Amino acid sequence: METQERSCFLERGRLRPEQLHTVNVARGDTPTPDRLDDADALLIGGAGKYSATETYPWTEPLHRLIRHAVDRRLPTLGSCWGHQVIARALGGDVVHDPDRSELGCGWVELSDAGTQDPLFCRFPNRFRANMGHHDRVVALPPGTTELAQNDQPHQAFRLDDAPVYGTQFHSELDATRERERILVYREYYRSALPDEETVRRVLDNLADTTEVDNLLYDFLMTFVARPHPSLEPSALLSPSDGAPFSSAPDADRRRAHSSA
Repeated sequence: METQERSCFLERGRLRPEQLHTVNVARGDTPTPDRLDDADALLIGGAGKYSATETYPWTEPLHRLIRHAVDRRLPTLGSCWGHQVIARALGGDVVHDPDRSELGCGWVELSDAGTQDPLFCRFPNRFRANMGHHDRVVALPPGTTELAQNDQPHQAFRLDDAPVYGTQFHSELDATRERERILVYREYYRSALPDEETVRRVLDNLADTTEVDNLLYDFLMTFVARPHPSLEPSALLSPSDGAPFSSAPDADRRRAHSSA
């Protein structure tokens, strides 16, 4: 699943493999601040069976890494578990709530702030996103703004004075990758997937999530490549073009750093 997660970030960010350096804290990689010395962005992905509400030996080092990224104003985006970990590291509250798990493709709505946000402003007010979580953020950290919600709050947020984002939905998963993830973690989601009929219904409900599928690329183009302000990031390279991130200005020296 580490390989699958890395592939997802490469695909959604349209990065070349050498542009994404991966750290797996659960495997024993140490998330020390110096790992960000030559990074242009920090991406924090999913974590399988690890809960953002628990404290592991690597929890505080990871929290320190996140706070270091914030102090540097390093462009940072957390997806699902990454969203929860960023919230907790900065003083928010995360709870384990399997009774309100979200799994499959669901609807999300922008807040008023979301419609004005430089990353989410190109989204429609209501959009679909791929989801899979037992934990959720119930209180945002100080100095952050909610950007999206559904019947659960805090589906997306941003730090007010730095390009630091979290999305409870999976910014790195398209429908194909979400299907792979659900099948691998089916036992973990036994309460949400109690029988074959439910599994089939969730899988059949998966759909292309165009806006979210572009989100990681738009994030990198908006806050790392920094194109001319007259050009919207999505217009610089459409998904069908299939070109790598290196088409962006100065992309050969750009490198994202991923923690999972």
